[in-house]
Amino acid sequence: MASRASIPDSRPRSRWAAGLPAITAEKIVDQALVLTETHGLDNWTVRQLAAAIEAYPTVVYHHVGDREAVVNAVLERVVGMLPVPPTALPWRDWFRVLLSGMRGVLRRYPGVARRLAAHGPGVERAAPIIDRGVTLLQEAGFGKESVLAYNVLLGTACQLMAIEDDREHNPELRARMSQLYAQSRTREDMPGLAAMGAFVHEVSEQPDRLAGFYASFYDYAVERTLDGIAARLEQVRPR
Repeated sequence: MASRASIPDSRPRSRWAAGLPAITAEKIVDQALVLTETHGLDNWTVRQLAAAIEAYPTVVYHHVGDREAVVNAVLERVVGMLPVPPTALPWRDWFRVLLSGMRGVLRRYPGVARRLAAHGPGVERAAPIIDRGVTLLQEAGFGKESVLAYNVLLGTACQLMAIEDDREHNPELRARMSQLYAQSRTREDMPGLAAMGAFVHEVSEQPDRLAGFYASFYDYAVERTLDGIAARLEQVRPR
């Protein structure tokens, strides 16, 4: 009987020999982006990522690092996709364009908005946005409150998108809660609750309006936040 050492090993000893493309950090992050777009940032594992690139998890650790390192790379990549508005716009128009464009990008990658709301982006890719946004607020007259105003605007937008991600992830719960609220529209003893129920019922009965509700609500919230920041500017701007 032949010994194990004497049996020739016919398995490929490299990815090249197996006809597989070489693994790079960029390709690993590419695939992590695909998994994030499909499943959400918090719903894939390093093992799943390794399977997607047809490699062992150790290959991911070698080229990029642990899952947190991959997540940070995904965040950097997504933040790099955000369009920077023209520098000549006034501060309010600049932020309106920025926050509108943010929703178009971040909603493609569920979970990213929540991470940005909690921890903020890395400096490298976000630097042009941070620098221009804070500078515009300084020039407008916010003074020492410029950084606070910037964070209120960006944080509010990211939190709204994070809530939208969560609601989309659990449509059964969303439908059940909408039904409960709609049932309250006849409560004569609680007119405020009845108004809420009537609004929910009205939206839920119009498929086109329901489909675009979160986008329109996001725009409404952004405008009202900008209103509040503008009102604060009247209080802090030097006369």
